Amino acid sequence: MGEGNAFEGIVKNSEGEQAKMYLYHYFDKRTGPFQSLTAISEEEAQHVMKKIKAERPNSQCASRDAAYVQKRRNCEAILRREFAAKGGIMEIESPHYMVVEHSPWLSTWFEQSDYLKIPIEEFDLRTLSFTYGDSMPTFSPRITDGKEYRKKVYTYEEILGIIEKYDLPQKWNDDGAHGPERYIEVHVWSDETVKKYMEVCCIEDEGRGIEVRSELSKHI
Repeated sequence: MGEGNAFEGIVKNSEGEQAKMYLYHYFDKRTGPFQSLTAISEEEAQHVMKKIKAERPNSQCASRDAAYVQKRRNCEAILRREFAAKGGIMEIESPHYMVVEHSPWLSTWFEQSDYLKIPIEEFDLRTLSFTYGDSMPTFSPRITDGKEYRKKVYTYEEILGIIEKYDLPQKWNDDGAHGPERYIEVHVWSDETVKKYMEVCCIEDEGRGIEVRSELSKHI
C-alpha cells in the first residue's frame, strides 16, 4: 500500500541491525484508540476534558488546560498548510496521531495504557506528515533554540534524512532533559488504514499491547 518505502536501514534495533518501521498509537483501554478532541465540537471536547479530569486524574491528559483544544486546532491548521505546500494528500480535516516506533514516555500517559502497532507500509505514505517532536512545541514561538527541525513539517522521504542525522528522539531524550522532542509525531491524514485496523479483530498480547491483524499484516 505504501509507495516508495525506503525505510530499510534507517531504524535499527539494539544490535544495530536494520529493522522494519512501525507506527504506534497509545490510548486508555477504557476509551479505545484514535479518539480525537479536534474531530468533535468545542463544546463536546470541553465536556470530554472535564470528564477526564474527574475520572482519570492521574493521566497526562488530565493536566491540560481549557485552552488546549483551540491551541491544538491552531497547530493543526499549520500542519495542513505546510503539508499542502509539499503536495501532501489530506482526506480528512483532523489527523489521526501516531509516533514512529515505541515511545516509553507516551506509554505512561494513561492510567490503563495500551497501544496499536501498525507497520508503515500499511499506509499510503503520501497521507503521512511528520514533525520531529510533538507538533505543538515544534511550532511554539517560545522554543527559540534554532534547531533545524523546529517549525518544520516533513514528508515521509524527508523524515528519513532527519532520522538518519539525529536518530529517534526517544533514544537520546526520552526524559525530555535535552528539549521537548521526545518522539517523532506522525499525522495520518486518511481514515482508510485506521478504519481497517479498527474493524478487524484485536488480539491482546499478554499485556504487551493490542496488535491488530489484517489480510495485509499477518506478518506482525
